[in-house]
Amino acid sequence: MFRTRALAAVALVGAVAGCSGTDGFAPVSGVVTLDGVPYAKAVVSFQPLGTKDNPTPGRGSSAYTDANGRFVLKCDNTIDGARVGRHQVRIMTRGNDVVGQLPDGSSPDGAPAAKVDPIPAEWNANSKIEFEVPKGGTDRANFDIVTKPGKK
Repeated sequence: MFRTRALAAVALVGAVAGCSGTDGFAPVSGVVTLDGVPYAKAVVSFQPLGTKDNPTPGRGSSAYTDANGRFVLKCDNTIDGARVGRHQVRIMTRGNDVVGQLPDGSSPDGAPAAKVDPIPAEWNANSKIEFEVPKGGTDRANFDIVTKPGKK
């Protein structure tokens, strides 16, 4: 789904553009693994979820994973961490290594996809993954993406 990748890229750009002030932010870091192995090619995005009292909680935060799968969230590349509260989490493979895919693994134009994101759509385009950022922050925002049954 090229369209899905494009929308995800726009969301990521929106997540890192224009955070204002550091009030309400807490440090957030963690590790992404893919089938139990640290994943060095991920983009991690946290988007704060609105509440009845605060329907527009502000910009999200994002990060790339390093060679050990570790990430440290930033907002606007200047503010460390993420807003305190509940977030929708999206994780996808970064770079030009991946082409769009439909949920069944095919490409949008019907041709077989040469390179597909090893991270399943339920972690990115169709994400329902949530994470609560505590007031004191956390270094345990760990996500193990399992693609193969029986793997951890």
